[in-house]
Amino acid sequence: MTTTPEAPAPDLPFSVFARACPSRTTLEHVTGRWGGLTLGALYEGSLRFNELRRRVDGVSEKMLSQTLHALERDGLILREAQPTNPPRVDYELTPLGRQVAEHLLALIHLVEGHMDEVMTARARYDETRGGR
Repeated sequence: MTTTPEAPAPDLPFSVFARACPSRTTLEHVTGRWGGLTLGALYEGSLRFNELRRRVDGVSEKMLSQTLHALERDGLILREAQPTNPPRVDYELTPLGRQVAEHLLALIHLVEGHMDEVMTARARYDETRGGR
């Protein structure tokens, strides 16, 4: 038996399918490469900026900073500056951020678990269409 996600209730005030809905921006922050990886990395616990940068391999300092600002603005992460010398800043998920990260990690694990199938499909596609 397969299940499908339920359609949103018609009385919800937000719909990502509506052009002007602000939920589209949040969805973009969450599902973009760096947002999803940042949320996934923070699921394990709070991290400092450089720890997070090492965990999310390949993200530039500028992109991580922009990503953290967007996720903080959306209420998905907390930024806590410690009054120490040198300054220490920790990032952690909010309860909402934790819920979002759980769903993202389920998707990440699903994709990772089926990469053999994906690689086979890519090879078959490339053979028949002269792809990369």
